Amino acid sequence: MRNVVILAGGSGTRLWPLSRADKPKQVLPLAAGNSLLRVAYNRLQGLVDPANIYVCTVAAHTELVREELPELGEHNIIGEPVGRDTANAVGLASAVVARNDPDAVLAIVGSDHLITPEAEFRAAIENGFDLVEQRPRSLVTFGIEPTHPHTGLGYVERGDPIEGTAAYVVDRFREKPDRATAEEYLATGRFWWNSGMFVWRAETVLSVLDALLPESAAQLRKVASVWDSAERDATLAEIYPTLRKISVDYAVMEPASQGKVDADVVVVPMPVHWLDVGSWAALAGTYEVDAEGNRHDGSALSCLLDSHDNVIVTDDPNHLIAAVGLRGHIIVHTHDVTMVCPLADGERVKDLVAVVQSDHADRYL
Repeated sequence: MRNVVILAGGSGTRLWPLSRADKPKQVLPLAAGNSLLRVAYNRLQGLVDPANIYVCTVAAHTELVREELPELGEHNIIGEPVGRDTANAVGLASAVVARNDPDAVLAIVGSDHLITPEAEFRAAIENGFDLVEQRPRSLVTFGIEPTHPHTGLGYVERGDPIEGTAAYVVDRFREKPDRATAEEYLATGRFWWNSGMFVWRAETVLSVLDALLPESAAQLRKVASVWDSAERDATLAEIYPTLRKISVDYAVMEPASQGKVDADVVVVPMPVHWLDVGSWAALAGTYEVDAEGNRHDGSALSCLLDSHDNVIVTDDPNHLIAAVGLRGHIIVHTHDVTMVCPLADGERVKDLVAVVQSDHADRYL
């Protein structure tokens, strides 16, 4: 049976101070008044039965998820006691879904993407489902046609086309490049942005984890075996924090693409406009721009003199943000934090969060 798992466990540190531990970015109204999680869920309409849509999130956020998606089934929220990166999140979700359906096929999608047109997104996921049902040992990822030499994303290099499908063999994965390397990638015409979305049979990815991450795989199966019992929470609390923290790209997709297991890795094109809302610069791309290149969220009240190409965000529509001679900066105002950062250093906000945590514990997180 076809299923979809929405990964919603990110902390959104690069969107601090708007994104906080108790209200992470996926539940903030960042998409025309809707949360990113709601947009991600609505995008799945008609793709699978709603009963087969799951959300994997941090256990502390399960009530936030229920508030955003009240139509979600009681057992369709998979709560991680702590974040242990995406390999464990997808492994846990795959094991939980497979416990009642050994032939389960899963699409893994994100909760922090804006994607248009949505019909093309659904068509690509359908292609992934079809391919995995024809080729049970395939692990499918999705490639996005690059529009510019992005340095904040990973890349997939496609190889030969797979006859009778819309997919290509994956030659290799590449981590976030510098600009010159990214420009080289685009010049070849062989590289796509790595979307971080996947389709696979649950048992296939679990068998790959058995081979590549055996201790974690065994523990994840143990958790799944008690999922419907009173032992679940205690078992999760005991086991999950001990699992090796590693991404699914490093743990599964890259070694599988190198022939280290008997599963093959393929890439399906997803011809969409795709925005990973993972930073202030990315989010600013959804805001309207004024004649001086300044971008404001809908509630920002500002007075800018000789200031150009800035991003202004506030959670208080009555708070005036004023600036003189400011160029290429991010200003974010909340009730207890004001953050100022050059746009060029936007990726370093997560490093700033670590310093804030060190100096002020969790007071402002």
